[in-house]
This record gives sequence, structure tokens and C-alpha cells, in this order.
Amino acid sequence: MIQTTLDSETQAHPSAHPSDALELSIVMPCLNEALTLPTCIRKAQRFLTDHKLCGEIVVADNGSVDRSPEIARELGARVVHARTRGYGAALAVGIAAARGRYVIMGDADDSYDFQALMPFLRELRAGADLVMGDRFKGGIEPGAMPLLHRYLGNPILSFLGRLFFHLPCGDFHCGLRGFSRRAILDLGLTTTGMEFASEMLVRAGLARLKIKDVPTRLAKDGRARRSHLRTWRDGWRHLRFLLLFSPRWLFFYPGLAMIALGVATALILLPGPVEIAPGVNLDVHTLLFACVSVLVGVQSITFGMLARRYAAARGFLPASEYYGRFLEKLTLERLLQIGLLLVICGIGGLLWAFSIWRGRDFGPLNYTDVMRIMLVAVTFIASGVQICLAGFLASVMEIENKP
Repeated sequence: MIQTTLDSETQAHPSAHPSDALELSIVMPCLNEALTLPTCIRKAQRFLTDHKLCGEIVVADNGSVDRSPEIARELGARVVHARTRGYGAALAVGIAAARGRYVIMGDADDSYDFQALMPFLRELRAGADLVMGDRFKGGIEPGAMPLLHRYLGNPILSFLGRLFFHLPCGDFHCGLRGFSRRAILDLGLTTTGMEFASEMLVRAGLARLKIKDVPTRLAKDGRARRSHLRTWRDGWRHLRFLLLFSPRWLFFYPGLAMIALGVATALILLPGPVEIAPGVNLDVHTLLFACVSVLVGVQSITFGMLARRYAAARGFLPASEYYGRFLEKLTLERLLQIGLLLVICGIGGLLWAFSIWRGRDFGPLNYTDVMRIMLVAVTFIASGVQICLAGFLASVMEIENKP
């Protein structure tokens, strides 16, 4: 659970938690940013003054051991403290404590220009729920973003985000973004680390919020130390979140691909060995891998079915009309029918192999010919048993614990 404390000045105001008293809150997560925080606060103050906006600056401190909180107060910003460590934890506390109808969040390392926030506010006023900055459109100064992030990590994760969730964003992980405070609070964001940025965008897309993006320039940060971002650790946390919130791409599509590959290979090899090059044959050993591919594919699809039902029941994912209708048809009884049919087919294959052996008076057999039948038969049986067990597990998960 994310824990927060507010300083005495914040607690003295009854409007500290209810929103809409101000139009805009500028929230800056902060962890030992004494060197750059003053510049960010002054730029944000100039933005509010130049555009005659009724707003505030909120610094969400995440356990700084330098003078960051004192500097923020001295410059007139409001400070809130997040006891739970992490980028997402700091932002969650800052957003919850903000008083503005709209919130614009940005890192306190002077990599974003807090005087150039008007495009965000303009889109919010026009009805957008979430406005994402796009650093690739706005420009990235030399040295502002590591090459690995710029040309591999960010483009790949952004592509996957668009592919999985159909989100209209070119820069999935921009730290400068604006949003309707109430709309984002209603999403119930829970992550505490860097993946908070992905969770906000993914949940906004799943909730069908109106999302826009605007060009944003990224400058080289003013830190005298290394960034809090850890390339591989935080990249994995983003990727993990994207996969967990998309059972289709994590389970269904890979499972279908493995089943299709396995079945196609098995159909080719069932009649006999296939020569793919002079002296190179695919035989029963390749058929074994094909059968394993089918088994793993079946298991992946059943996992996807269970994950989708569980996520929808627990509210992690919204109910899908298409998948909802599909899953509703997969009752326990229907899954048992499918599973038992596969098991019967497999047993039939085993009886066929046995009859071949008996036809030879239980003597020596052509190893590869009998193994072809046996492998396919066992695959049918194992797939059928998996489907039956998945049906029972799905039914157990749907049992309501009523007092």
C-alpha cells in the first residue's frame, strides 16, 4: 500500500484533498534533486504567472536526504511526503494531494521545460483526459537520452504498447504528461515503480479515456549524479506490466502460433520422413517436437482463458464483449466434452498402434511407424486432460464466497 504524509501547512487547508479549487497543479516527484529543483520550480512559477493561471506547485518527496524539501518550501511549493519508495509511489501521493482540476507531472531534473506547458493545458481544456508528451516529435538534445533507450528500449516498448492496446501514443514513457485529476484517480493505479508510467497509460486506454499527445522537447538533465532509472530492471518492469495486462498477446496468440506450427509439422511428417536436403531428413524426432509444440500451445491458450476470466472478475481488465461472449460459451460442461473427445481420439490411436503390434504377433515392429501413431495419440490424450482440468479450475475460480 502507498503511504503518504502531508506537512502541517497542507493539513491546515481543507481543500488539500478535494480537487477543482484550482485549475492546475504541477506535480514534481523528487528524490535528492536539490541541484535542479529550484530551476524547475521557478520555471513552473513563471508559467503560472505568465499565463495568469490559478495553480499550484506540488513537490512529492520520496525520502530525500538532501535539502530538496526545504528548498521547495522556501520557493513557495507545497511538499508532500511518500513513505513508500518508488517513482510511482511519489507520483500517486502527489496526484492525490493536488488541488487542481488538471495535473501536469514532470521530473524535477530540469530535463523538461516547465515554461512550455500550454499545449498540455490547451488539450485538457479541449476535453482530453490524458495528454502525453512526445519527445521524438519535439526533439531530443544530444546526450539527453541514452542511445539504448532512444533507439531500442523506448521505441520497442512504445510499439508493443500501441500493438497490445491500440493507444495513439508515439512516446509511451515520456515523464511529462497532463491529465484530468479525477479521471486518473478513478483508474485506481497501484504500481509504485517506474512502470507507473505504463500503468497510467494502459489503464486510461482500457477505460476508453480520451488520450492526446503533444510534441515535447527533452533537454539533458542537470543532475550531477546518475539517473534513478535503471535500464534493464525498469525496462523489464515496463514490459512485464504490458504483458500481464494483455492476456491475448501473452497467452492466446503465442499459443495459437505454437498449435498451428505443431499441427502443420505433424501433418507433413505423419506419412513418413521428409528430406529437406541431400542426406538431411526430418523424421519421428521432429514429430516429437511438433507434438510438444501443440501441448504447450494448448496449455498457453487455457492459461489465457483463465487469466482473462480472473482479470475481468477482479476488475484488472474491463469486460470485453467479444471475449466475454467467447468465454461464456466455454462452460465446464462444454470444456469437458471437448477434452473427453480428444482423450477418446487419443485412446483410439493407442488401440490402433496396439492392433498393429498384435497383427505382427507381438513381435518386432517398425519403430518409427508405430511411434508416429503413439506420439499423436498421446498428444490428443494430454491435450484433452489439460482442457478438462482447465475447465474445473475456471469453475473453482468463479465460485463466489458468500457469507
